[in-house]
Amino acid sequence: MGNIYGYVRVSTKDQNEDRQLIAMGEAEVPRKNIFMDKQSGKDFNRPRYNCLLKILKEDDLLYVKSIDRLGRNYEEILEQWRILTKEKKIDIVVLDMPLLDTRKGKDLMGTFLSDIVLQVLSFVAENERRNIRQRQREGIEAAKLRGVRFGRPLKPMPKNFEQVYNRWAEKEISGIEAAGLCGMTASTFYRRARKWRDNSR
Repeated sequence: MGNIYGYVRVSTKDQNEDRQLIAMGEAEVPRKNIFMDKQSGKDFNRPRYNCLLKILKEDDLLYVKSIDRLGRNYEEILEQWRILTKEKKIDIVVLDMPLLDTRKGKDLMGTFLSDIVLQVLSFVAENERRNIRQRQREGIEAAKLRGVRFGRPLKPMPKNFEQVYNRWAEKEISGIEAAGLCGMTASTFYRRARKWRDNSR
């Protein structure tokens, strides 16, 4: 029996990893052997995961809470699983899915069933990621139709804008001078000027 390790991942620095750490503790993974990344699971360019990959050796055991903690990209999950089990020759236990325990069923049928379950779960993880992105896009579009504005709120129009705009429109002053009088950048002044002109028509 080799060493026991755990891998924990949360998508952002604001997310809480306690649930995964508790599961690692219940599986008796030494705290010093738990590797954690706080970033997206879209790929495997993660510093702590790559550090773990370098030290894993044959007969080691790796715990993850769920397959989507390992990653969310279907093809890359399968590739990493192959690297871990075939090249590194370690065992993997997915705590939320007892069928994904490579210590069990080392025979051909057991490996076959494990591979099928892995492929199904990997597909589900990636499909859910795509669905989340689609729901986000639809939510943003629906909000825009309701008039919700995204991005930084516009600063109120300076009180002297109309006067400065008229002087600029009559070519009494340059756009840069007009922007300075309004306390804006030139690009902001031109953008506001276009909107002012359009609304005045």
